[in-house]
Amino acid sequence: MEKKCFLAIRIRGGVNASHRQEDTLRMLRVDRNNTATLLDNRPEYLGMLQHAKDYLTWGEPTVETVSLLLKKRGKKVGDHPIEEESLSDLGYDSYDSLAKAILDGEVEFNKLEGVKPFFRLHPPSKGFKRTVKRPYKDRGELGYRGEAINELAKRMA
Repeated sequence: MEKKCFLAIRIRGGVNASHRQEDTLRMLRVDRNNTATLLDNRPEYLGMLQHAKDYLTWGEPTVETVSLLLKKRGKKVGDHPIEEESLSDLGYDSYDSLAKAILDGEVEFNKLEGVKPFFRLHPPSKGFKRTVKRPYKDRGELGYRGEAINELAKRMA
């Protein structure tokens, strides 16, 4: 089964970024450092991720990772945490069921009513393992990293 969702995390600031790259990051809803968002697996989003690859990292999250982010870092409009009671207003009985719906593409994260379309994260505990100035495949932290995004997200939650 093909994954239908990406977790994108911004890990670099915008100094020396072109206006186009800044606009792309803003459209992806990762305006500042250490923010993350969930995106559908669409060619439009993939192109935007490729365009802003020097400022963020992305990969395919698991249900556990998305559920953890929703529980610990998910916010409603007004900066209130997402609670179990507010999940029933959205039509879900638990964080896991909402996470599964997002990952399966049944609902878009940015279209959830009254939920902020991004997560504000801590810097990763014990720091980044490699440099944030090189691609992931080239002994760095940037760009596509596949399933390894889960480990980074858990350290940042």
